[in-house]
Amino acid sequence: MPRQENSATRFGIAPRTFHWICIVVTIFVAVIIVTGGAVRLTESGLGCPSWPNCESGSLAPRPASGIHATVEFVNRIFTGFVSIAVIAAVFGSLIRRPRRRDLVWLSVGLVGGVVGQIVLGGITVLSELHPGAVMSHFLLSLVLLSDAIVLAVRSGYPDKNIVERAVPMPIFRYAWLLTCVASIVVVTGTVVTNTGPHAGDRTAKRFDLSLPDVARVHGTAVIVFLVLVVGGLFLARRVNALERLKESFFLLLMILFLQGALGYWQYFTGVPALLVGFHLAGATLLWTATLLLLLRCYEPVAEVEAPKPTDTY
Repeated sequence: MPRQENSATRFGIAPRTFHWICIVVTIFVAVIIVTGGAVRLTESGLGCPSWPNCESGSLAPRPASGIHATVEFVNRIFTGFVSIAVIAAVFGSLIRRPRRRDLVWLSVGLVGGVVGQIVLGGITVLSELHPGAVMSHFLLSLVLLSDAIVLAVRSGYPDKNIVERAVPMPIFRYAWLLTCVASIVVVTGTVVTNTGPHAGDRTAKRFDLSLPDVARVHGTAVIVFLVLVVGGLFLARRVNALERLKESFFLLLMILFLQGALGYWQYFTGVPALLVGFHLAGATLLWTATLLLLLRCYEPVAEVEAPKPTDTY
């Protein structure tokens, strides 16, 4: 009599398939951050003045609504694609064989991030692009991206492994310090954007701060971060961790130099929208590279099973 396969095996997916789903989700989340920035830079934040409809009584913009409504609506559509990808990740984590609890919880975290994004998107529109709401929307996007990156990395780990520290404690703590400073760089950069001319359309509210002052604070944070990254290279070499971390450090340095150049270029050229868009994309890459450096300080290690007790007589 032929052996019958159970339904769990028949409908399960392989770890490699799930890993690729997680990579796609991570790319989608990174792209939505950039497209969300494009909405702000084209002054399309209120292109769809209603929510969840674009206009009163219409989900999509009407033909006479103009380019701003179209830009905002396209961003909302792409947000829908991100939501579908997140649902696929959650469903995939449940039918992955073998199922892993850490991947399930990280996938559920994506759902929480997307729901938060939708709610904050509505608040941002209803508050007429209040800078606090716009800033929170971007920062939550980075939290969502962080979750997706961790999920993508951990989904590539072999099963029946535990995650342990892979570098000496000094460089491990230093990597966490870099992550904290990188978050300060990102937050101060967001404050600069929501103080300057590209916080939304011309009628949108801005932070009541001096743009040169907040730009100076952000620039100082970037310089401190750069010095710390360079110092991290020397520390990694001193504690024999450079071989493992040098690619991550060099990637971070390259992005950091490009970001610094873009920042000064846009500041001295009147903050053109196109350069701000590149700077926003660079900020996303900078945070991604920092997080990947931190994750590189961990490694999967085969879990040693306790020996089974033997019967004694």
